[in-house]
Amino acid sequence: MTASGPPVLVTGLPRSGTSWVGRMLAASGELVYVNEPLNPQRPPGRSPGVLAASVTHRFQYICDDDEIPWLDAFSGTIALRYHWLAEIRSNRRPGDLARMAKYGTAFGMGALRGRRALLDDPFALLSAEWFARRLGCQVIILVRDPVSFVASWQRLGWTVSVDELLGQSLLLRDHPCVEGLRPLAGSADRIATAAALWKTARQVTESVSARSAGIRVVGFEHLASAPLDGFRDLYEWCGLPWTRRAARRITSACTARRSRSGGFAWTGLSRTAFRPMDSREALTAYRRRLSPEEIARVQSLTCLPAT
Repeated sequence: MTASGPPVLVTGLPRSGTSWVGRMLAASGELVYVNEPLNPQRPPGRSPGVLAASVTHRFQYICDDDEIPWLDAFSGTIALRYHWLAEIRSNRRPGDLARMAKYGTAFGMGALRGRRALLDDPFALLSAEWFARRLGCQVIILVRDPVSFVASWQRLGWTVSVDELLGQSLLLRDHPCVEGLRPLAGSADRIATAAALWKTARQVTESVSARSAGIRVVGFEHLASAPLDGFRDLYEWCGLPWTRRAARRITSACTARRSRSGGFAWTGLSRTAFRPMDSREALTAYRRRLSPEEIARVQSLTCLPAT
C-alpha cells in the first residue's frame, strides 16, 4: 500500500512549539511521528535506524550542492524504511533497544497501512526549502513571539553556538543574513544571542516561504489562542481527516494543567519535549521569566527592518 499523501515536516526554532504541533497532527492517526532526526544529540538524534546519515552540525544546512548523502537518507526515512542492522550496531543501552523496537514497529506498520511520515525537527529549519522542494514535504514553520522565545531559552539556560552556523559556507552563501550573527560568536550574553538567532531565523523563514508554496508559516501564539480552529485548518492544509477523535485528543492536550515542578525534559521513548498543557497559559508565561527591562531589550533587538 502506498502513502496517501506527502510527508510532513514541522519545524521552527527549538521552543517554538514543534513537538506540540507534531503530536497534535499525529492525533489524526494518519501519520508516523519521527522526532528530531537532525538533532546531533543521541537520543533523540543519531539513530541510524531512522536516518542513515551522520549529522555534523546543529541546524545542519542541506541544499542541492551538498544533498549527498541526505537525499538518499531522508528518502528512506519518509518512505518509513527502518534500518534494523545499522541501529543494532549502534545500540549501547537498554533504552536504545526499546526505542529501536518502537520505531522499527511504527515504521513497518505505518508502511503497511499507507501512513505518511511526520518529521518533527527544529534543527531542519534552515533547510526547510530543500525538504519542500526535493522531498515534496508539506512544511509547517512555527514562529513564536520573540519575547516568549527568548524567555523560554533564558529559563532553560540555553544558548546557541554561533560558530556552528558560521562554519557552514553554503548556508552563508544562500542566506547572507546569517553573517549578522558573527559579532556574537563566543558571547556570554544569552539574551542578545537568542534574540539574534530569532531575528536571523525569521529572515530565513520569510525568504524561503515566499519562494515555496509547500511551506506554511504558522504563529505559535495564534495557534495557542484558538487551538481547535487552528488545528482544524492545519489538518485541512495537510489533507488529514478532521475527526471527533482528533478533536477530543487536541482539546484534552491543550487544556491540561502543566506541572510547575520542572523545566525542559525529554519524555517517552521517542524523546519528545511535548507535554499536555493549557495552551493559553503559554501566551503570558514570559512575564514571569523576564523583567520589564529585559522585555524591552528583546523587542528592540528583534525589530525587523521594514519591507
